[in-house]
Amino acid sequence: IFATTGGVMEAAVRTAYELVTKKPFPVLELEATRGMEGIKSAELDLEGTKLKVAVAHTLKNARAVLEEIAAGKSPYAFVEIMTCPGGCIGGGGQPVAVNQKKRVTRQKAVYEEDRRLPIHKSHENPAISSVYTEFLGKPLGHLSHELLHTEYKRREV
Repeated sequence: IFATTGGVMEAAVRTAYELVTKKPFPVLELEATRGMEGIKSAELDLEGTKLKVAVAHTLKNARAVLEEIAAGKSPYAFVEIMTCPGGCIGGGGQPVAVNQKKRVTRQKAVYEEDRRLPIHKSHENPAISSVYTEFLGKPLGHLSHELLHTEYKRREV
């Protein structure tokens, strides 16, 4: 689901819900963050913890969300931004989609594949688990933080 707008958010929420509540995420599909609308938002209830999220795709929509954040007016705890129309399914590495209908068809295929596959949560992916077991140690540990997280700093060019 990472290929489509809202997919990163949905994958993260599936895992975050379980980490916060210690219970399985009650739904497979997070409808509020799916679709081709330019900016989508939702308020999720993690067993009493409210989480406001937003998803934006295309630079125009990204700018609107980022300006809201910069102005201190954003209510969101988590924002996903993809600059390509529809997410990576509409990106430069994909066959050119001459219209929105083709992107929607690709998006539906991504969701169908997600439903079909046995693993629906990033933290249950055996490849990821082995990276932590064999190299990084534990999620959010020192080494994983050092190697997987970054900070952006303004630099004069």
